[in-house]
Amino acid sequence: MADVPDSPLAPSDLPEIVKKIRARTPARLLAGRAGAAYRTGTQLRLREDHAAARDAVRAELDLSEAFGAEFIERWRLFEVRTQAATKDDYLLRPDLGRHFDANSRNEITNRCSRGNDLQIAIGDGLSVTAVQAQVPSLLPLLYEGARVRGWKIGQTFVIRHCRVGVLNEIGELLDPKVAVLLIGERPGLATAESLSAYMAYCPRATHTDANRNLISNIHSRGLSAQVASTRILNFAAQMMSAQISGSTLREELSEADPSSAGLRPHSR
Repeated sequence: MADVPDSPLAPSDLPEIVKKIRARTPARLLAGRAGAAYRTGTQLRLREDHAAARDAVRAELDLSEAFGAEFIERWRLFEVRTQAATKDDYLLRPDLGRHFDANSRNEITNRCSRGNDLQIAIGDGLSVTAVQAQVPSLLPLLYEGARVRGWKIGQTFVIRHCRVGVLNEIGELLDPKVAVLLIGERPGLATAESLSAYMAYCPRATHTDANRNLISNIHSRGLSAQVASTRILNFAAQMMSAQISGSTLREELSEADPSSAGLRPHSR
């Protein structure tokens, strides 16, 4: 018997519970099929999202293109780099992305003050797209919130070919109470614009992922810049009070805060 083509599944035909699930996720649920494959429209969108993810990983960070001259001048941003000299080195040798090269260590030491309450760094990570999309909104909110709290803020800088472990060297060089690394997350098929904020209290060379905390999914369908900045600053204050960070410290989320719904503190 010949196969009968699938008829399109209209949204009105779906049970109410399925409609609610589809509304809460960009996952391709009940997208329909043509034989054993996706329909053409679904397949084309899948290929488009996959291409965006690959582009986000392979792209090189260009400060002027990412932020514009006015933003760079306002925050006096400057670029340093890790020991990963090329994007291929960065992808194949994660260890090189955890350490600054010699020139960058000198530049950070010369241009940044030590012993501040909060030190923010921006790393390209695995998504330049995320850095370009989220940092211009998030960074001013972090500075404003830190100043309201009366904190001393270190000079922000941008790290090319950056891995999370570079937080340890930031701690050794600048000795802040709390270091925050805003870094592009590994992109998926839902979005290539998701940013993470890795945080550590007095990071040192001996620290591991267990000494760090993470607030992730900062993007248009995840945490907004406003919500993310509030959580980052509140968590930083919690670290300063407890004088620790990492797996033994859980983020205190207000029940009244809509961002806390269904979320757990992230630690790595």
